[in-house]
Amino acid sequence: MSVLEARVVTAGYGSSPIVWEISLQAKVGQVVAIVGPNGAGKSTFLKAVFGLLPLTSGAILLDEIDITALQSYERARVGLAYVPQVSNVYATMSIIENLEIGAFGARALKKSEIKGRITDVLDIFPDLAAMPTKKGGDLSGGQRNMLGMARAMMGNPKALLLDEPTAGLSPKYVDVVWQQVRRIADMGTTIVVVEQNVERAIANSEWVYVLVAGRNRHDGPAEMVATLDLGQIFLGAVAPVVRE
Repeated sequence: MSVLEARVVTAGYGSSPIVWEISLQAKVGQVVAIVGPNGAGKSTFLKAVFGLLPLTSGAILLDEIDITALQSYERARVGLAYVPQVSNVYATMSIIENLEIGAFGARALKKSEIKGRITDVLDIFPDLAAMPTKKGGDLSGGQRNMLGMARAMMGNPKALLLDEPTAGLSPKYVDVVWQQVRRIADMGTTIVVVEQNVERAIANSEWVYVLVAGRNRHDGPAEMVATLDLGQIFLGAVAPVVRE
């Protein structure tokens, strides 16, 4: 059973679609990667899944329940979390304060449970646990991205959407971020991640979707996608592949 499913989603800005008829399925504890050239619509698709952009057509399901009509904050409350590429922390607030803010929109989290949940989340992110009073704006790029994920995890989400969590990071922090992604998935959270580094995305995911010019050109197990000529697919020289 899929935890998160997008069914033939078309979405964009105003009357101009950016993505057309994209479908996606992500199962419990899977890391599902979305790759493609710049301008393929990867980030737009994530925003549409989270409800930041309206759908022209299609549907979004979480645990087989249609959440298409829900606003983004309502989707967060039923178990869908989203970490954007930029502006993903509160710069003037400490790590602990950022996590407390994350608790406000969390699903099924009472005020009395917040302190315990912060402890649980910091256990996942030892780098953050070592400096709980440091302000978000004083963190490195990799630390900020981890704080963005940690804040999203305050709600113990069923599915987590990550938009380019390793963009602009040093190789050291790229490794750390992917280690945290895998750890979160191994705990049972489904992760859908947009990633520009195609090789790293394939190496760290179970399933890969390839988007080109706003459409899904291919998807399959990571080891199979690794055998494709993605350079040619990115250039649009390969016709879309339809799975039976």
